[in-house]
Amino acid sequence: MTGAALAALLEAQGYDFFTGVPCSMISSLIATLETHPRLPYVPAVREDVAVGLAAGAWLAGRRPMVLMQNSGLGTSLNALVSLSLMYRLPALLLVTWRGHGGRDAPEHLLMGEISPSLLEMIRIPHRILSSKTIADDIAWGRRESERLSQPVALLLPPGILETGVAEAVAGRGAAEGEPSEYRKPGRGAAEGEPSEYKNRERLSGPPSADRTPAPRISRFEALRAAVAALTAEPVVHANGYICRESFAVKDRIENFYMIGSMGMASAIGLGVALAAPDRPTVVFDGDGNLLMSLGILPMVGGGPVPGRGRPDNLVHVVFDNALYGSTGNQASPSRAVGLHHIARAAGYERATAVAAADELHAAVAAAVAGGGPSFILARVTGEEQPAPRIPYAPEEIRDRFRSCFGGTATPGTMTP
Repeated sequence: MTGAALAALLEAQGYDFFTGVPCSMISSLIATLETHPRLPYVPAVREDVAVGLAAGAWLAGRRPMVLMQNSGLGTSLNALVSLSLMYRLPALLLVTWRGHGGRDAPEHLLMGEISPSLLEMIRIPHRILSSKTIADDIAWGRRESERLSQPVALLLPPGILETGVAEAVAGRGAAEGEPSEYRKPGRGAAEGEPSEYKNRERLSGPPSADRTPAPRISRFEALRAAVAALTAEPVVHANGYICRESFAVKDRIENFYMIGSMGMASAIGLGVALAAPDRPTVVFDGDGNLLMSLGILPMVGGGPVPGRGRPDNLVHVVFDNALYGSTGNQASPSRAVGLHHIARAAGYERATAVAAADELHAAVAAAVAGGGPSFILARVTGEEQPAPRIPYAPEEIRDRFRSCFGGTATPGTMTP
């Protein structure tokens, strides 16, 4: 089967958001998606980041698919277990089966042997694709994923999908530059090129954006200032005390409280921002969380969907106390690094650092007005405000948040 034919089968089942890490066994499918006018493909830096992107896209009303090599099951294990399965988030996983039958390079043999049992161990139903049943298998994957409200997997052995990209590349002329429902023409930089490359004066930024100020307020005070600048924007929270203190400041149905999967808030937020491009999306991140997934910055700044611009509706706020607070205030590597410098170099349209409550309020208010992607580093002290754990079950957090997009998490009610 060609990659174009497989993409058509997936589109027929309503899949409209694709992300993952490449494997040569699906090169023709990825080549098709890279130039498809309706099916955006977001190349992820890691498989767990792709799982986070898919989670955000589903929460905002899309039907996502994650592409990965079976080695990526190991990389994405925690995200699958403590994000997708804990919150019951549907997604279809296309997992290439390297090491199938014990015939492959040495690094693939063990993972090839254990891939089916690994999926069974984490309770992800799966089917092994065959050329005769592939259409039925994809339809089964959609039904099961929505019936169970969780990911299901399709294992792709060698020889089912053509691996050449010629048939996909041949059609690039017609597809390139066509607008996508995920990004209106003209939004972000032209042709997806970060504006820093068009205006190099902005690389240095104004003096206030370059400095890394000393902390002056607690994270709780900073959260209070940031929340006061919001109206009805969805906010994806990093796990730990950021969730708990934000809940204590103001509980909002627009808040997605991340309980597990440290490091995934930025990926979830990017998925939401891409799936709902006409609405500002805010991420409340922590320095330790961001450092665990630093590759998200060039994904945002370089344009997540190749050729279709940057997410100008994304507002990335990082509360940086240079500590791992939830585990006993161990030092974070951010203590000697201005994370806003990295964000600016990665291509964010705006990147600044603030330390006062009024500065943070103004920065968030300006960012949600548009013109991003925006990165705001809020330098805060290590002081923590006593705050309760989030009182909602994961599925209730999911349902509240998804209702903001006019959706419901009930299986089978996905809006195409």
